[in-house]
Amino acid sequence: MYNDVQHHHIDDHGVSDSELRAEVYALLGTLLRQPPTEALRRWLAELEPDPSPTPSEEALCHAWQALAAAAAESDAEHLERAHFRHLVGVIQGDVLPYASWYRNGQLMDIALVDLRKDLRQLGIQRNTDQHDPEDHLGALFEVMVMLLQDEAVAMTAVSSTHAATSETSACDAISRHAVQHHAADFFQRHIAPWASRCLHDLSQVDTAFYSALGSLGQAFMTLENERYNDLVNRYAEAGQPLRIVTPTATINDMRRER
Repeated sequence: MYNDVQHHHIDDHGVSDSELRAEVYALLGTLLRQPPTEALRRWLAELEPDPSPTPSEEALCHAWQALAAAAAESDAEHLERAHFRHLVGVIQGDVLPYASWYRNGQLMDIALVDLRKDLRQLGIQRNTDQHDPEDHLGALFEVMVMLLQDEAVAMTAVSSTHAATSETSACDAISRHAVQHHAADFFQRHIAPWASRCLHDLSQVDTAFYSALGSLGQAFMTLENERYNDLVNRYAEAGQPLRIVTPTATINDMRRER
């Protein structure tokens, strides 16, 4: 997804919060799935994280810096071998980035079954070119990319309607609630219970680049957990538990409306 260098623009200028986070998920998903191309490695080596991060973003900023430094000191051929050793392996890699492994203790288990049910409900199908089960962490991050992109489109549409009418309707509130639900629910059901543990294990490998990738993922997951916990609490306090309020509004429905 992210190995085409022309798509590399993790930049917060004029980009919504949902779109920016989708870019981070896309990068993490790509680097978990496959080794970086030489073009992507060079791009990562030139990253310049925010020199003055907020206290809550310091760990994330330091992780970006470590990843950039490791990319600068490596090459694509070395990272290809390291990716195979750490995340693939002849039989298995140092880290098995699958939900079933971390949640059930073995591959292709209940976590994958539950995930497939939710993916069907969202109207998302597995790419036939991919051989990994859908519960690969990189694949789950790719789903988050789609959900956040759809969230950004829907939220922009709601904001545009509000700006045109100068009033917030009950329908607007329901729309905001509905589009935020999909990403929040998917994250809490399929990513939050295990992703940080997997990324911690990756941060312990002996290749600086993949160790930094694990630390970056951990820091990002910490912020995402805080974000979604806060979102759930705010809706609960408002008497609006975060749940699907428009069951027929699947991701495919949103795409058809674009």
